[in-house]
Amino acid sequence: MKKKYNSDKGHRKEKKTFHKRDDRKKGRDERKSYGDRKEERGRGDDRKSDRPFRKGDDRKRERYHDERKEHGHKEERGGGFDRKSDRPFRRGNDRRRPFNKKWKPENIKKAFTKSDNLTSSPSFGSTSTASEQIRLNKYLSNAGICSRREADKFITAGVVTVNGKIITELGYKVNPNDKIQFGGNKVNKEKTVYILLNKPKGYITTCDDPQERDTVMDLIKEVQERVYPVGRLDRQTSGLLLLTNDGDLTTKLMHPKYNVPKVYHIELDKPLRTDDFDKIKAGIELEDGFIKPDDIAYVEGAKTRKEIGIEIHSGRNRIVRRIFESLGYIVMKLDRVLYAGLTKQTLSRGKWRYLADNEVRMLKRIK
Repeated sequence: MKKKYNSDKGHRKEKKTFHKRDDRKKGRDERKSYGDRKEERGRGDDRKSDRPFRKGDDRKRERYHDERKEHGHKEERGGGFDRKSDRPFRRGNDRRRPFNKKWKPENIKKAFTKSDNLTSSPSFGSTSTASEQIRLNKYLSNAGICSRREADKFITAGVVTVNGKIITELGYKVNPNDKIQFGGNKVNKEKTVYILLNKPKGYITTCDDPQERDTVMDLIKEVQERVYPVGRLDRQTSGLLLLTNDGDLTTKLMHPKYNVPKVYHIELDKPLRTDDFDKIKAGIELEDGFIKPDDIAYVEGAKTRKEIGIEIHSGRNRIVRRIFESLGYIVMKLDRVLYAGLTKQTLSRGKWRYLADNEVRMLKRIK
């Protein structure tokens, strides 16, 4: 390329020159147009569709459009047609490599070390005053007064006072140092406890008895917190009984919709006939409605068919005894060996123990 200076206009002017071949202009008028050449090749009139391919490669064209349809059209993706985004396993694709830099061991260690400007840190387990605040209904539930839902009703009714002021606002939060009264009596926040008792015969499942009979509370006199039994076992029934001051958990375990399983070991006055066994398994009609056990079986290893195992989730009064009494049997012994997944294991008759953390979590996961 040569440059020529035009002195008349006062600036440089570039002039392009080419190495012309002798036949460059030869037969220019005789050349065919682009459209004529397309018609001879049979390529059609769509110039855009012909650009990526040559000489009628239909297989390649179909594969190209199929891949494009598979990865989504640009209108469906909400953006332009991006070849790189349509190849999810291609090198340098952001979908496959979401991080620009690799995490190294020293970077991870650095992320979990204290910063230099941190002069002091709170001790483990300490919380601020704001985090210690809890809802008023939860406070009453933890104190063993009632469940949270029942506490909301008492709050709206104006039964609860905080620091001498009547609170009717739902969701009101209190501090541990606040003076809370329920019906004029001071409410003391107690630690939530869960006790599993192997109840013996002859004890009533109640907190107190006007006739001064033995109650299950006499078996747990060492417990300082005020707890109450979850459900009932009649006086002649032995076995597992849960006691707690957690009102929410008590409501959940006693509600019929949660179908809390209970397994009983029964000893009858006479062997259970096969036809009566099938009737109980299919379900029978009692005076207060139809009842069908979850499972029933003869106790393995028993000498006679007097010993029966039955699983039931109904909480109706004396339901197990009434099932067999309706068929002419008398229950001589009734022992609850499983309740809500809890078993007696090495817990001897009349003894009790606190539930482990994993057992408490299991109960709270019941849905």
